[in-house]
Amino acid sequence: MTTTTTADDGRLLHLRHWPLPGERRGQVLLVHGLGEHSGRYQAVAAALNAAGWQVHGWDHRGHGASDGPRGDIPEPHALLRDTARVIDAVREPGRFVLLGHSLGGLVAARFAAEALQDRPAAWSRPLDALVLSSPALDPGLNAGQKLALALASRLAPGLAVSNGLKPDWICRDPAVVQAYVNDPLVHDRITARLTRFIVDAGAEVQAVAARWQLPTLLMWAGADRCVAPAGSQALADAAAATGQLTARAWPGLAHEIFNEPERAQVLAALTAWLNR
Repeated sequence: MTTTTTADDGRLLHLRHWPLPGERRGQVLLVHGLGEHSGRYQAVAAALNAAGWQVHGWDHRGHGASDGPRGDIPEPHALLRDTARVIDAVREPGRFVLLGHSLGGLVAARFAAEALQDRPAAWSRPLDALVLSSPALDPGLNAGQKLALALASRLAPGLAVSNGLKPDWICRDPAVVQAYVNDPLVHDRITARLTRFIVDAGAEVQAVAARWQLPTLLMWAGADRCVAPAGSQALADAAAATGQLTARAWPGLAHEIFNEPERAQVLAALTAWLNR
């Protein structure tokens, strides 16, 4: 089932719903990654439904079926404001979990981190738990890329260029990669504005990690070539003393851990943690 909601600036955001009639454990809101869309999470939603969770997702602005220039944001907090809008549109009484992958993992982590500020932004919303899958906490930019970002941010912040990620980096399952390549809703565009958000938001999450207060499951791909696994390890190390973060690296797995050949093990770890 699909619906839409309207962002603060009037952009239409495309929502997907995997409802679960009757009694359920709570709700999970899926936050997808860069260049993709929420429709790619059908298998994850099915596993969560089977474990007793109602599931929702949406396409980021500039992604999938949602409005907006591909791979761009109008201002630094746009994706965070959109997240609040979607939460307000779908939330029902009961436990509410944000589950983000890659860029979506960064968005989810940054959204949760806002609650730790002395004066949280108006878009901050309470969460009951957080799940991060290969979050883009460290995009792995080299010195040359950082210089290019600085120049592009000044000269052409809204110019969309290739994100430089190769399709075969996402997964070791050739069928998943081929479906990704053939998907008309997938794109490879990114602007300096969105890249700057990724860099800054990752640093902002790490800055508050030692004060983490939200029950969080952090899982990441040990053989990731899309984002640097070091970003997840740094968050796990910094938040370890809080007792709120459960960390698990998956050695040898590629970026999309929920689509890897070992997906059954990963989904079992996810649902077991949620149900605890």
